[in-house]
Formats: sequence, structure tokens, C-alpha cells
Amino acid sequence: MSCIINIDTSEATAHVTIAKDGMLLQSLQHAAQKDHAAFVQTAIQQLLKHTALSFTDIDAVAVTAGPGSYTGLRVGMASAKGLCYALNKSLITLNTLEVLTKAVLLQQFGSIEEMLFCPMMDARRMEVFTAIYNQSLTAILNPAALVLNEDSYAAYLNRGNIVFFGSGAAKWQSLCKNTNASFTTISNFTEAMAALSFIKWQQKSFADLAYATPFYIKEFITNT
Repeated sequence: MSCIINIDTSEATAHVTIAKDGMLLQSLQHAAQKDHAAFVQTAIQQLLKHTALSFTDIDAVAVTAGPGSYTGLRVGMASAKGLCYALNKSLITLNTLEVLTKAVLLQQFGSIEEMLFCPMMDARRMEVFTAIYNQSLTAILNPAALVLNEDSYAAYLNRGNIVFFGSGAAKWQSLCKNTNASFTTISNFTEAMAALSFIKWQQKSFADLAYATPFYIKEFITNT
């Protein structure tokens, strides 16, 4: 038995859920990115009330560690770590690209033999955070920042079918001419996060509270 709070502030819409044994009990979302920090704590209180749970019933806190919005990732990580420190709970960190891919796999795309899966997160202009996974969530292309052009993914597309999805996929769809490429939308991100955090709970794959940091992929650079 596990009861896990899941926090995602990696993109424009934030999600906070409570899941039991990998199944959602309640979820809330918020689309105002600048308000994510205030939303997370309020959402947790509301979800506990709606589920008639208390903090003592919570076994762990999961958070999408990245990639994603620099500010959003810091908000999510700080919120999750603060809860874990205060409540003496375990911290679970998840790769946002893997969560996106798990969502597509839950939509039955995993039944298509040998198809590969490419999550794409918008990183402004023509850049995306991306990776390629197989049906077992094994990385075929490791997470990276990529500036798109017409030849992006050619080496993989020429070998077989790839489904593309995520907030950056529309930019790639406008460039891609390869018939081995297909595109889909994601409707169950929170279910995927709950499923993956439960798997990590079962495996006792917990992050070190003192050293857990966001996974930015590339360093944040400010103009000086």
C-alpha cells in the first residue's frame, strides 16, 4: 500500500495529485505559470481534504525533476523537498520526458510492435527538450536539448515508425516530411505520473533529499 503526492510544475500547467497504489484519487491543475508556487501548497491542502487523508497517511512525495521550465522545476523541487523534510517522507524524482512517454503508452500506442516514442517539450524558438524511448521506456536517444531542422530524427525515422508528442511537437510537425512519423496528443499525464511514481515506490528508488536537484538538461544562462 502506498499513498503518494505527485507534483508537476515543469510546464505552463501545473498538476498536483494524490494517488494510492498508482491509481489517482484526486487531482488539481492550474494554468497560470507565474502562480505555481502558491498553487502547489493550496492544492495539497485541498486534495487532502477531498480525500479525507492527512499528512500522516502520505508515504512519499514525487516530483517531475525535469526537463522543463527552469523556474517551474525549482518550484516543484523546493515544494517536494520541503514536504519530505517536514514530514520525514521519501522523495521520488521523475524524468518529465519519461512521464510524457508513459502517458502515450497508456493510450495503447505500446501495442504497436517496434514503434518508438519521442516526447518533445517546447524550449522556445525552434528548440525542444527531447528523447526517444522504446516500449520499455529504455532510452534509444538520451534526453537532450535539440534545435529542430528538417533532418532532425532522420537516422531514427529511416529505420521505423516514431510517434511524436508533447508541447514541442507542433514545431516539428511543420518541418517533418517523413511518412514514418506520426503525432498524437496527451490526455493522461497525471495518470502516467502516478503509475511511474508507484513503480519507483515499489523499487524503493528514492532520491537523496540533501542532494536532489532539478534536471535542467542545459545550464540556465543570464545576460550580464
